[in-house]
Amino acid sequence: MLEQKIYSVGEVTKYIKKLLERDINLANIWIKGEISNFKYHPSGHMYFTLKDSTACLKCVMFRSRAKNLLFQPENGMEVIAGGYVSVYEPAGQYQLYVEVLEPSGVGSLHIAFEQLKEKLKAEGLFDEKRKKPLPKVPQTIGVITSPSGAAIRDVLNIVNRRFPGIKVGIVPTLVQGEEAPISIVKALEIANRYEDLEVILLVRGGGSLEELWAFNTEMVARAIAASRIPIVTGIGHETDFTIADFVADVRAPTPSAAAELVVPVKEEILEHIKRLKRALYLAMEKQHETKRAKLELLKSSKIFSKPETVLGDYWQGLDVLYRRLKDSTHKVLVKSKQDFLAVSAKLDTLSPVRILARGFSICMKEDEIIKDYREVEIGDRVEIILRKGSLNCEVVDKRGGLSWKKK
Repeated sequence: MLEQKIYSVGEVTKYIKKLLERDINLANIWIKGEISNFKYHPSGHMYFTLKDSTACLKCVMFRSRAKNLLFQPENGMEVIAGGYVSVYEPAGQYQLYVEVLEPSGVGSLHIAFEQLKEKLKAEGLFDEKRKKPLPKVPQTIGVITSPSGAAIRDVLNIVNRRFPGIKVGIVPTLVQGEEAPISIVKALEIANRYEDLEVILLVRGGGSLEELWAFNTEMVARAIAASRIPIVTGIGHETDFTIADFVADVRAPTPSAAAELVVPVKEEILEHIKRLKRALYLAMEKQHETKRAKLELLKSSKIFSKPETVLGDYWQGLDVLYRRLKDSTHKVLVKSKQDFLAVSAKLDTLSPVRILARGFSICMKEDEIIKDYREVEIGDRVEIILRKGSLNCEVVDKRGGLSWKKK
């Protein structure tokens, strides 16, 4: 009997891995399924499962591939994944190593656009209350665009035609390609350093969604929101909408329309000034006539024609008030005198001098009035104040009760 060869787990796993990697169908395969169990690792790698109604397949997309995705994969999203099938030996499981990932049915650019739009909207970057008003007649305009494109020519032609003399500062930038978002952000930073710029036009001509994609990036959107100078966007054609349009203070359908929004027609302003000047002149004339009529009316009034008739009434009224004041003062003085005499009489009745004049006397001991016989002792010296003069006496006897009658 032949001896049966025994394999290790690692050997079997490596064998299966080689079989899978040699299969030409599994080396470059596209699989459609729904994302579940999606995990975005801090390392930048993405782990998820593709499933349909019958089976599940583990998937991994390494950071080098994942960083190029324009959209954010989510659970429940139906996608088409391209890559190769192999075995992850430590876990002993086969999985799809994803190199390309696209939404199924709707393009990745559209998905990325809607995801970023919802994110920035939730943060309030589209709110009207944070948007800045445009100047009525700007003296200096900044234009951020490609210096070789048709957009800058359109803007300059409109500015020169509508209001010659307005200064235009051009800040060149890339408007498409991988480097365009960084270039646009730097151009916005440069423009915001100029103190005399009153408004910025961010413009470019039409193009496909891919060509306009720089204006749908998060870094450009946040740079527009951070600008201290109001920004008007004119990107693409009238039907083109970008994230930059939603964040900007004003969106114009084209570069030409953006210039027309910012630059008024000089002749129209001059004509408006003329109308205002005429209206001001007529208003002043009307006010002058009103004031003159009022002055004539005042000149014909009694106060100017016969002032004595008006003043006579005041003089007579003043005399009446004087007499009333004099009478009132006399009455007050008489009553005050009567009250004073009445109070004086009451005080005189209660005066100690009046009491002494009636034959009474005041007995004092050490400058205190004696009111009770118990306040002195036999032998004490007391002073008796009379109506005229006083007596120094010695107490030889004392009794309670009334004892002033002669015995």
